[in-house]
Amino acid sequence: MKSVILSLLAVNVILFILATAQSVDSSSEEHKRQLKFDPTRDAFKDIKIAIHLAQESHKRILLDVGGEWCIWCHRLDSLFIQNKDLEEYLNKYYVVVKINVSKENENKEFLLQYPKVAGYPHLFILEGNGKLLHSQDTGELENPEGYPVKGHDKKKVFDFLRSWQGNNSH
Repeated sequence: MKSVILSLLAVNVILFILATAQSVDSSSEEHKRQLKFDPTRDAFKDIKIAIHLAQESHKRILLDVGGEWCIWCHRLDSLFIQNKDLEEYLNKYYVVVKINVSKENENKEFLLQYPKVAGYPHLFILEGNGKLLHSQDTGELENPEGYPVKGHDKKKVFDFLRSWQGNNSH
């Protein structure tokens, strides 16, 4: 009887572990697919997943605050899309979470835990455990006035990411 109970307990533990692992994997996949600012997303859930992933992979977290309505947000996204080395660096050292700010969802309650944002996009760097390390106005990362293309300066963005990457062992 004791061996039957232990066998059933072992099976339940294994099923629980498999279910938990699958849930974390699907959360990871769901997190990777977040390429746009989505007003239907739950920022509290997203940061919880990001903290788990960051701790597991020894990365920091980059919160990208903005919206689909924001041209400068699209310009920053385009910088990463057009510069694979920059995008690879970002993904190597950071877990990125897009926090939507729009009429549909301002994420006011979520953003109360961070310094006030003056403009968009805005970046927050968090330690892997979710502790705020830095608040970055992306206006400081833009190309200089009079530059032929409006957008963010690749070198400034790279330097910013490098300065906050932490002591990751990659």
